[in-house]
Amino acid sequence: QVQLRESGGGLVQPGGSLRLSCRAAGRSFAMYTFAWFRQTPDKERELVASIDRSGRTADYADSVKGRFTISRDNAENWIWLQMNSLEPEDTAVYFCAARSYGEADYDYWGQGTQVTVAS
Repeated sequence: QVQLRESGGGLVQPGGSLRLSCRAAGRSFAMYTFAWFRQTPDKERELVASIDRSGRTADYADSVKGRFTISRDNAENWIWLQMNSLEPEDTAVYFCAARSYGEADYDYWGQGTQVTVAS
């Protein structure tokens, strides 16, 4: 099992940047694929970015490509989401999630951190 805790959310002006952090506690960190999801009250949960176990391959939602970067540190058990050129549409609760090796679904979730983009 792995426990996830996000931090780094807050209020930022349009065009600004934020860096979300996710600390993972548990065993075999390098065996998990990690992702960031986001959700608002009026939309379904959206997969924003994911990163493979090695950290060499990342995928992004079209809405954030070129603006967001996901990364991980397998030695220190951290996952980050660097968010640049933020837009009001990026306002959401952001969740860190982990998928066990060989599993199809993300089965471990953090509690979420609020990101609000407004002037």
